Amino acid sequence: MSTWNSEAEAREEIKGLVAKYYEQFKKPEQEKPFEEGDRVSYASRVYDEKEMLSLTDATLDFWLTTGRFSDQFEKEFAEWIGVRYVSLVNSGSSANLIAFATLTSPLLGDRQVKKGDEVITVAAGFPTTIAPIMQLGAKPVFVDVKLPEYNIDPAGLEAALSDKTKAVIVAHTLGNPFDIAAVKSFCDKNNLWLIEDNCDSLGSTYTIDGVKKFTGTWGDIGTSSFYPPHHMTMGEGGAVYTDNPLLNKIIKSMRDWGRDCVCPSGHDNICGHRFDGEFGQLPKGYDHKYVYSHLGYNLKVTDMQAAIGVEQLKKFPKFVERRKENWKFLREALADLSDKLILPEPTENADPSWFGFLISVRPESGLDRNKLTRFIESKNVQTRLLFSGNITLQPCFEQYEETKDYRVSGKLETTDFIMNNTFWIGVYPGMTKEKLEYMSKVIHEGVQY
Repeated sequence: MSTWNSEAEAREEIKGLVAKYYEQFKKPEQEKPFEEGDRVSYASRVYDEKEMLSLTDATLDFWLTTGRFSDQFEKEFAEWIGVRYVSLVNSGSSANLIAFATLTSPLLGDRQVKKGDEVITVAAGFPTTIAPIMQLGAKPVFVDVKLPEYNIDPAGLEAALSDKTKAVIVAHTLGNPFDIAAVKSFCDKNNLWLIEDNCDSLGSTYTIDGVKKFTGTWGDIGTSSFYPPHHMTMGEGGAVYTDNPLLNKIIKSMRDWGRDCVCPSGHDNICGHRFDGEFGQLPKGYDHKYVYSHLGYNLKVTDMQAAIGVEQLKKFPKFVERRKENWKFLREALADLSDKLILPEPTENADPSWFGFLISVRPESGLDRNKLTRFIESKNVQTRLLFSGNITLQPCFEQYEETKDYRVSGKLETTDFIMNNTFWIGVYPGMTKEKLEYMSKVIHEGVQY
């Protein structure tokens, strides 16, 4: 058994063993070559020994909560995506909750979202884009989407507007940006907040008047998810980001119990005024660390998660390129089926970082989505639906009343079409050419089945 002369020496030996463990047991080359019929997942983690070593470093620190790796990730992520402020949270769903909760702060004055106010969104998406709106007492107003982009149809925005509308919250679907120019113009004209749910689209870009920016940075607040299937991972994890100093202050308060104090965990009295302030109806000098300006949450990330993210972020640009290449391969491989399938198209002025490859069966072709996906799954290729399909038809909505709890603007015809006819397959960066070719082969066989 080794005797160490210092902690640094001990760490190096431990990390050396972890690296050896990765090489012997976790390296992809240790897996057997792909053969037809092997499982093709829609997504998976892509990592090497560097993530395991970074995680080991954080584990040996045993700080456990938000710490040095969290600070490092927030700084580097902000620099990469091009925003001033980033706050790590424990999931993308929590990121959406914090983003919307931020809009309910009284610090926003006339623009505060209050109970009964309306928020424009879509029903064809993930539940936790919508859940915070209803959980915090506002009313979602659903507009339809359009094909083949699978994103919000800006043509429906004006009809959805009312004197109670305060915000638009919408996701970029599976990496394909929505029409940001049209949605942002509508929000600016009507003094509405814009939250971009960027959980499925990290790395996508959109161009307006010659200016290209990452999705998530065009609106007032952007959100990301670092769940294993997403563009990069921390296991669990998410982020909320903004360029607005006031929104950033509220975001951090909402994430950190609703407290007014901005001292990071483990630090006291950075401002030098911990015991001499006056807040609300509290006695003068009440300890500022226990002053709460909001009814918030504790949704911080752990430093172990952030340590993984620090290394994932270094790989991320290559992840994005692989996703684009894999999507392009499938688009070309399935082009001959366009008379039977609706294949996806990128939004104009967008360069998507694809999360998946969306496919809709053309009903006039006689194909049935469920029959086709069952066939594909029988060949060991994993499929997914476009999340909730139409959220208003999900069991979770049975307790709510239309007009009272939510509103539908116009008809959700394309949303219902997606619910009945759409599915998707994976393009994650670990996907090999053999797997892509096999998926194409299986889909061709399924269309003829």
